[in-house]
Amino acid sequence: MTTTEIAPAAADIGCCAPAVAPALDPEVAREVAHAFKALSDPTRVQLLAIIAAQPDGEACVCDLTEPVALAQPAVSHHLKILVDAGLLAREQRGRWAYYSLQPNALTQLAAGLASTSSATAQQR
Repeated sequence: MTTTEIAPAAADIGCCAPAVAPALDPEVAREVAHAFKALSDPTRVQLLAIIAAQPDGEACVCDLTEPVALAQPAVSHHLKILVDAGLLAREQRGRWAYYSLQPNALTQLAAGLASTSSATAQQR
């Protein structure tokens, strides 16, 4: 066999094997990215951790300003982003808003990523 006979077959294969793992569903990818974007700010991660650490699993916005050393409007802005991302729930009680973790929000976030890696592992 000459080199010219091998070249066309090699050109058909390309430099790498094609990716066979299924991609993350685009809608799931958008949801996961939205949640990670909300968590990309250290203040928001702090707020999430403070709320999660509360004995009753919730915190009033008035109790969250001091731990993060921000004014109430700034804290409310960060909390709104976390609510919009589906990580926190908000309940209005009179003048104050109380925030709690959405049940299974972080588990579902991890599961969104794991669905691709578990599908890849099953194919191997």
